[in-house]
Amino acid sequence: MAFRLRLAPEHTNINFFAYQRVTLALSAVMMVVSLVLWAVMGLNFGIDFQGGTTIRTESRSAVDVGAYRQAMSGLELGDISITEVFDPTFDADQFVAQVRIAAQDGSEAVTPETILAVEAALQKVDPSITFPSVESVGPKVSGELILSAILAVLGASGAILIYIWLRFEWQYAVGAVAALVHDIIITIGVFALFQIKFDLAIVAALLTILGYSINDTVVIFDRLRENLIKFKTMPLREVMNLSANETLSRTLMTTGTTLIALIAMLIFGGDVIRGFVFAITFGIVIGTYSSVYVAKNLVLLIGLDRTDKPKKGTPDEYANIDA
Repeated sequence: MAFRLRLAPEHTNINFFAYQRVTLALSAVMMVVSLVLWAVMGLNFGIDFQGGTTIRTESRSAVDVGAYRQAMSGLELGDISITEVFDPTFDADQFVAQVRIAAQDGSEAVTPETILAVEAALQKVDPSITFPSVESVGPKVSGELILSAILAVLGASGAILIYIWLRFEWQYAVGAVAALVHDIIITIGVFALFQIKFDLAIVAALLTILGYSINDTVVIFDRLRENLIKFKTMPLREVMNLSANETLSRTLMTTGTTLIALIAMLIFGGDVIRGFVFAITFGIVIGTYSSVYVAKNLVLLIGLDRTDKPKKGTPDEYANIDA
């Protein structure tokens, strides 16, 4: 008999509803706290959304933020942010920093002449300094990108709502989309709390989280629908527990193998993709939690119509549409 790796026993009987009120309250508190953090602290928008210019520096000498700032003080550049970049993959004598210059009033972006002046000023502080990359985005473009990012997330959520409604029933759709909103808000709250740079790559990560989370939720819902047909007299709570337990091994295996790859990228992937990978890693963890403890709990609160459905082929039968 072939060896089969299992992260959970083949037959489990975990009561996922034992602390139903606690888990729902915890989710509600985390969402409220995330919204407060978002409103009070704001997001650390990257150059994509804020507008301006980011200059990446690299040197063989240690980064002296004070000296860098002093060198640029006479250029009248307005808001300047200088951050040292740390990465375990850097060499012992490799020191990297990012100089972010906000877009100047009345201009679309920092001019090439200004960039040259900044580079010349920094080279006076450290003659060995180099500038591997320079990124510029105008305020008008950044505003359009913010609107496009919001529309992308809303559009994806709306499409998922319609799909789940047709694939199952409206109660499932409400539970699934509520879980997705839960995942996105809490992930954004974490970015606001730690002031991690929020750019277009993070928007791509949020859309990835939507897809991953809904996939896990649909697996549980699909098993739930099958069990509702098999166990017509079993209470809904017990059928849901049975469905979650039957898909537990698959959930843990999928999440575990994905996290192995993501953690490796988080550690060794470098600082350029670290924010993107962190967003997906956290989103998968919180998405797995919401699939088990948020989506189906909301469906239980709403309730399901367990009366016999019309035979397949009638206009009212949407629950049996094949994906």
